[in-house]
Amino acid sequence: MKALLLSGGSGTRLRPITHTSAKQLVPVANKPVLFYGLEAIAQAGITEVGIVVGDTAEEIREAVGDGIAFGLDVTYIPQSAPLGLAHAVLIAREFLGEDDFVMYLGDNFVVGGITALVDAFRAERPDARILLTRVSNPTAFGVAELDAAGRVVGLEEKPAQPRSDLALVGVYLFTPAVHEAVRAIKPSGRGELEITDALQWMIDAGRDVRSTTISGYWKDTGNVTDMLEVNRSVLETLERRIDGTVDERSELIGRVRVEAGATVTGSRIVGPVVIGANTVIADSYVGPFTSIAEDCRIEDSEIEYSIVLRGSSVRGVRRVEASLIGRDVEVTPAPRKPAAHRLVLGDHSKVQISS
Repeated sequence: MKALLLSGGSGTRLRPITHTSAKQLVPVANKPVLFYGLEAIAQAGITEVGIVVGDTAEEIREAVGDGIAFGLDVTYIPQSAPLGLAHAVLIAREFLGEDDFVMYLGDNFVVGGITALVDAFRAERPDARILLTRVSNPTAFGVAELDAAGRVVGLEEKPAQPRSDLALVGVYLFTPAVHEAVRAIKPSGRGELEITDALQWMIDAGRDVRSTTISGYWKDTGNVTDMLEVNRSVLETLERRIDGTVDERSELIGRVRVEAGATVTGSRIVGPVVIGANTVIADSYVGPFTSIAEDCRIEDSEIEYSIVLRGSSVRGVRRVEASLIGRDVEVTPAPRKPAAHRLVLGDHSKVQISS
């Protein structure tokens, strides 16, 4: 069995971060989202991985390399434009050959990995298996309709009037039967070859398409809110470890990880928090669910429930929260402008002025 890991898309919902960085490489708990997918694939016993890449191909190649660090053999598959998930399968035909495969969206996050799903697919071998989860906003996803017996009878991409609240999770398992389907469908109104259309074609052709509804944690990390939520979820599993230097004036509470070379002075840190290598935290408060990458500086500031990327600094800022701060950013207080009130008041006036 092989894996097809999609790492193309432009990441418009994470701009401006993705103007200069691949969305799949934005870190969660100081590790790129893409790496969690690669680790899940390796843990499932799959070694051959094709990574579909687009405009950020060079950056993805630099981060992942040949895959040996993950115990994988990686092949890169260029995609000229993000033309749909089914298009990714189409262009990966030579790599996939006649093998079964799992297709994993590189910006998705599934707690617990995919090992059990892959094992079940290997044992049962339906033509396709999709993962579903209940969502509050199904119009933003591919949506599945099940019959009374729980069989998949219909699929639609981002429907205006959803027939259910069951959204497709970004993990799909296929036999080679899918190749006929992706060749048979036409581009949707969005100009893309939709995987939902390919799956619907398989259903209409009498193929065995099954589903698993997961109740565990899944997130598409395509926007800042979800990225912060995934960061929170990963940090919940953090183990306390202090490899850097913490002075006696500092207080570390709960699950805090301080990487080698990091320095904490005169600060209070309430976990779960991870502080990257060679980062300096001085006279500051760092609150729960915060990831601070390597080579950062947090001085005389307060920050919590945030992600700070490599080389950035926050100085003299009273409160930062629910924020995603990119690489080499400087956050400082705005200069205080002289303020004055010009008044013309009649007799017996009463005036209240906020100072």
